Amino acid sequence: MTKNVLISGAGVAGSTLAYWLARNGFKPTVVERSAGRRSSGNPVDVRGPAVPVVQAMGIVPRLRDAATTSRRIRLLAGDGRQVATVRMPSNKGDEVEIPRDDLAGILYEAARDDAEFLFDDTITELRQDGDGVDVTFGRAAPRRFDLVVGADGLHSTVRRIAFGPEHDFVRPTGIHVATTSFGEPADHPEDVILYNTPGRLVGIHPSRGTGGVAFIFRAEVDGFDHRDLVRHKRIVAEAYAGVGWRVPELLDRFRAAEDVFFDAVSLVDLPSWSAGRITLVGDAASCVSLLGDGSSLAIAGAHTLADALLAPAGAFARYETAHRRLVRPKQRAVGLSAALLLPRTRLGLATRNLAARLWPGGR
Repeated sequence: MTKNVLISGAGVAGSTLAYWLARNGFKPTVVERSAGRRSSGNPVDVRGPAVPVVQAMGIVPRLRDAATTSRRIRLLAGDGRQVATVRMPSNKGDEVEIPRDDLAGILYEAARDDAEFLFDDTITELRQDGDGVDVTFGRAAPRRFDLVVGADGLHSTVRRIAFGPEHDFVRPTGIHVATTSFGEPADHPEDVILYNTPGRLVGIHPSRGTGGVAFIFRAEVDGFDHRDLVRHKRIVAEAYAGVGWRVPELLDRFRAAEDVFFDAVSLVDLPSWSAGRITLVGDAASCVSLLGDGSSLAIAGAHTLADALLAPAGAFARYETAHRRLVRPKQRAVGLSAALLLPRTRLGLATRNLAARLWPGGR
């Protein structure tokens, strides 16, 4: 049986995979570019196919303790008036909404005693043959592994090295997301507040003991560099210049924050998720959505891959066939999600708000 597996990325998919590989008799090593826990982005859901996985890991009580306190969505008009309120979908059983960094942290803590973690390092070269993969790191000494898994997100290093440049597989939607934490409780601890103007949204989202703000907007950004924090802040400020309500105050918070997330919303579409002894999981293989589905799919996909590897012959093909069945419908729904979240025109906003009032649970 294949034993030594290198996982690139200590996020949701990487830590879940490390946990299950260790329990299946493998020896996982996880390399993570960041020096520690990373900033998260928006709250995400643990639902559907992810629920039995986290139940089997015994982490549901910790997920519940870290879950957000959101119960309703309040939609505001351009002048700040409330125009619709919609109840959020009820959690079923052990489903939760949780800040992404908390989810990643809980998964890491579940895996860390049984896996090796190399923080503040990255893969720089992969050379594979029929028996294994020789890996060169930025800091650690070179090592050889039986398999390598890229769980390193939308801008995957493993995918770039083993499959080709990002632009061959990543399709931007023209939508960008920027988030940061308030560092203090939200004014309305059970309400997600969404303020729209055409093509722009500001969301205030409560969590346990704090709150966060998200800027989601349509824009064409030339020469996008996902690591250029100074430019990220400038792009957001320019996108929301002249927008009313509380936006100037929230922009000031964003500009002053050191811990922010910014990226383009994109779809990842590869003809195959594996090449020889290298494969991909999570967003590196199939970044999918605007509405929090990606983390549930990452958990489910990591578990499917770990189970497939129990019978090494054809494992990657079985994993990919099974998990693509879950991914395809979510990727097809991205356009609809964008239309609901970010209507392009005032008429589109009015239509969305009317539909929200008429939706079951809306008013």
